[in-house]
Amino acid sequence: MRILVADDDAVVREVVRRYLERDGFTVVETADGPSTAEVLARNEIALVVLDVMMPPPDGIELCRAVRAGPHPDTPIILLTALGEEEDRVLGLQSGADDYIVKPFSPRELALRVASVLRRVQRTEAPAEQPVLRSGAIELRPDAQAVLVDGRRVELTAREFDLLAFLLAHPQQVFGRAELLEQVWGWSFGDQSTVTVHIKRLRAKLGAAHRIETIWGRGYAWGRPGDEDGDR
Repeated sequence: MRILVADDDAVVREVVRRYLERDGFTVVETADGPSTAEVLARNEIALVVLDVMMPPPDGIELCRAVRAGPHPDTPIILLTALGEEEDRVLGLQSGADDYIVKPFSPRELALRVASVLRRVQRTEAPAEQPVLRSGAIELRPDAQAVLVDGRRVELTAREFDLLAFLLAHPQQVFGRAELLEQVWGWSFGDQSTVTVHIKRLRAKLGAAHRIETIWGRGYAWGRPGDEDGDR
């Protein structure tokens, strides 16, 4: 399985490559935006580890290009030296599956790569699962499809997983840490990842969404205590 590691720091590339190769992955390295775009266009890549601050096009631009390109579901983990929350949010809003701030633990990165790829492998050979419905929304797990009033809505893999989890647990409140563990499968990580994915889901589903913010507690699909939700 081929992983693309794109970073203008040769030391970072070498360390990440060694850890990923130790886990059995084939690693392709690039050091700038143009070479990264070329590799993505010419190769089958299972996952991209993408530095934000590369010579242009930078990581944010490349992430958006992947999401708008022929392989929009390619998992992306962004790396950056910027630690401000608005920078993390920008990265996630560009379509990244996760965001790790430098300096980081290469072992943690390798574990996250493995977690994302396990999720992709499950969706490539899904077990038969019931269709989930709520109002105008229909989620078909086997087809990895979401319809709103019969019209398909394109979601990233994590957005799909998050929506499926919420639909399967209507009127139940989950904190951000709980959602990070239940949907992403991580007991650690930046909880703003959840916040941004909730925001993106609301925008993509429009008026059909029923994601409630329960202040001080978390999020729920439908107001807790309501009995009119359906699946």
